[in-house]
Amino acid sequence: MEMWFSDVHTPNIKLNIRVTKQLFSEKSDIQQVDVFDSDDLGKFISLDGEVVFSEKDEFIYDEMVAHVPMAVHPKVKNVLVIGGGDGGVAKELCRYPEIERIDVVEEDEMFVYVSKKFFPETAEGLNDKRVNLYIQDGLKFIRGKAGEYDLIINDSTDPFGPTEGLFTKEFYGSCFKALNETGIMVYQHGSPFYVEDKEECKKMHQKVYQCFPVSKVYQAHIPTCSSGYWLFGFASKKYHPLRDFKPEKWNLRGIDTRYYTTNLHLGAFGLPKYVEELLKEVEEAK
Repeated sequence: MEMWFSDVHTPNIKLNIRVTKQLFSEKSDIQQVDVFDSDDLGKFISLDGEVVFSEKDEFIYDEMVAHVPMAVHPKVKNVLVIGGGDGGVAKELCRYPEIERIDVVEEDEMFVYVSKKFFPETAEGLNDKRVNLYIQDGLKFIRGKAGEYDLIINDSTDPFGPTEGLFTKEFYGSCFKALNETGIMVYQHGSPFYVEDKEECKKMHQKVYQCFPVSKVYQAHIPTCSSGYWLFGFASKKYHPLRDFKPEKWNLRGIDTRYYTTNLHLGAFGLPKYVEELLKEVEEAK
């Protein structure tokens, strides 16, 4: 008998994945956590029925949230990752020797446990001596922080359910305060393709655009994300993702990537017209 996992993208559209076996299923204090194995995507993890990442495509997301800001900011020492309990973002950041501290704040301890057990190559990012793991609510953690970080990466899942507080105007205001005078914030911006997701993209851009003097959006193709098309936000107090981008300097590092390149960096900020119009609508209504 075949077993299929369905990730509902809209009331009318599903991503169906044929799975070979279910490796884990348990409800934490926060959410339902499941791990499956499949022929085409390898192992993948879902939270409350939505695919978070798979072995096949997790590198795309992790590289795009880590290397884009690191190729722009000239001197990152202190980083905060909100979410990121799988360790993937931390793993990419640990490739930069100048980073001195990476605080990873993950609310769900079970998600960390499952990531370490079933995705050890990804979770190894949590083992670096520079990484400090906090099992805590991200919004509560960041309140009261002031001028402490060069880079903040919001790696939480989506603007609904248990992580909803990480997509509010208060949260982005707290991130602005927690960054130093040259700080950068990178965050999930969601998919703008389906009508159900479009409004959330607009609301998110509005909140960040009102908080930061530099607010740009870039893109990546991630097969297991909604519509396979995903946006990220780049917000900064000083640095522009293109004008302050130093590709030659980054290339000299010799970091071996599978998705990110400095050519891709430039292209990622070239958005389709319908996305440009969506963002422009928000900016002109400020």
